[in-house]
Amino acid sequence: MDFKGSKAIYLQIADRICDEILLGVYPEEGRIPSVREYAGMVEVNANTVVRSFDYLQQQGIIYNKRGIGYFVAAGAHRVIYDLRKEHFLQEECGYFFKQCVMLHISADELAGMYQDFITESEKNKSI
Repeated sequence: MDFKGSKAIYLQIADRICDEILLGVYPEEGRIPSVREYAGMVEVNANTVVRSFDYLQQQGIIYNKRGIGYFVAAGAHRVIYDLRKEHFLQEECGYFFKQCVMLHISADELAGMYQDFITESEKNKSI
C-alpha cells in the first residue's frame, strides 16, 4: 500500500478498509482479516492496524467478537457514507469555497460548472 504523508497511516488503512467494505470485499456481518493478516497485507506493523481497528470500532463500522475476530457491523455502509459526507462538507467544501472566494468565482459560474459536470457524468453513465 502506498501511503501519503498528509494523513496518519492508521487513518489511511481505515479508509482502505472502509473502501473494501463499500466494494463488498467484506460484507456486513462478515469477518475481516485478523490484525496480523491485515498488517501483512498492507506491510505495516501490527500495532498500526490495531489502531486502525480501534478507530473503526469507535466509529461503529466494525466490532470484535472476543476470541473469534473482527466483523463488519450491520449498517456499516450507512455509517461510512455519513462520516465521509460530513468530512467532505466540513473539510473539502470549506477549502473549495475559500478558493472560489479568493479567485472571485461567482455563484453563477459555479452553478454552470456544476451543471456541466452533471451533464458529462450522465453521458458517461450511458457508455
